Amino acid sequence: MTIIVRDAVFEYTSDVRALDGVSLSIAPGESVALVGENGAGKTTLAKLLNGLLRPGAGSVEVDGHDTRTRTPAQLSRHVGFVFQNPDDQLFARSVQAEVAFGPRNMKLAEAEVEARVAQALADVDLAAETAHHPYDLPVPQRKLVAIAAALAMHTPVLILDEPTIGQDGQGIERLGALVDRLHDEGRTLITITHDLDFCLAHFDRVVVMAGGKILADGPATEVLNQADLLAQAQVEPPQLVQFALALGWREVPRSPAEFADIYAERKARS
Repeated sequence: MTIIVRDAVFEYTSDVRALDGVSLSIAPGESVALVGENGAGKTTLAKLLNGLLRPGAGSVEVDGHDTRTRTPAQLSRHVGFVFQNPDDQLFARSVQAEVAFGPRNMKLAEAEVEARVAQALADVDLAAETAHHPYDLPVPQRKLVAIAAALAMHTPVLILDEPTIGQDGQGIERLGALVDRLHDEGRTLITITHDLDFCLAHFDRVVVMAGGKILADGPATEVLNQADLLAQAQVEPPQLVQFALALGWREVPRSPAEFADIYAERKARS
């Protein structure tokens, strides 16, 4: 499912232009991270992709269809969206009902609904919380409920807005493994994140935004290695990249294990 954004403009008010002529193409199965400071236009761009917002000028196409010809409900079957704040998304009286709502609304057989709910909750390690009210859970777990609800829809495209906020180390590791698995399955994954370490480890392509425009778009290992460029967007390179740059390395390690491997190879050659 290809996504094509052409010269998109969006204004919240006449003097606040959140997007200023943004063009972007995302091929099926890509994993793309949108990075930049608050107010850069990342979330606005993401909301154009599933019809929650419509461009004031330009166009957005999903699978060959202009989003202005589709309702958000129709697009939600193709493009899942997990909000940064789960309280903007959750409404059901139990975790089970929350995750089941989307598949049930698609008129799937009840056995299929139950199977999807069970798998989605297992993916985020919340299988034991099915009977709880979502708002009885702490915020990090509520975020996982929202992610499970999106997973249960089996959409070809999944957008995650700041998925790691509030998660502990174990939760971030679990999310990373989930992102990797979904990518291996061929899903198109888009994240909005300030967590550039998570971005480098799990997303292949990075789009840097500032002032409603795209400053850079390319492979994560190339874009996140440009400290001067990232400074324009008010973000810092991932910690591993900072270490590699300080050591004068050209290689960009994407994980601590890769960092250790590069270090060992260099030491063996010295």
